Amino acid sequence: MDIVFIKQLQVDTVIGVYDWEKTIQQRLFLDLALTTDTKAAAAGDDIKLTLDYAIIADKVTALITAQPIELIETVAERVAAMLLQQFATSKVEVTVSKPGAVAQAQTVGVHIVRSLN
Repeated sequence: MDIVFIKQLQVDTVIGVYDWEKTIQQRLFLDLALTTDTKAAAAGDDIKLTLDYAIIADKVTALITAQPIELIETVAERVAAMLLQQFATSKVEVTVSKPGAVAQAQTVGVHIVRSLN
């Protein structure tokens, strides 16, 4: 199988558990990897036969910004579930990074792997 990926998708949204976080937008970065078969798309040079990363990026952004979320773990789970339900993939990897969350670190985050079973 092949992998279609998006690195460092930037999403500004309301995210956090503290009261002050619920009144501002913060930046998240997402890395997405979707397992799929790209042979037919490559052979036919046809985007309709592969995963369109522009559409994926738009849907992920819409999902994350639709309502406030407290945990980046929740973001990762919701994104993974949506990707598995709406796109031709059997396995996804989702990394959500929240820069600035810990002053001593460049970023913090969570990485999950989910598949259809």
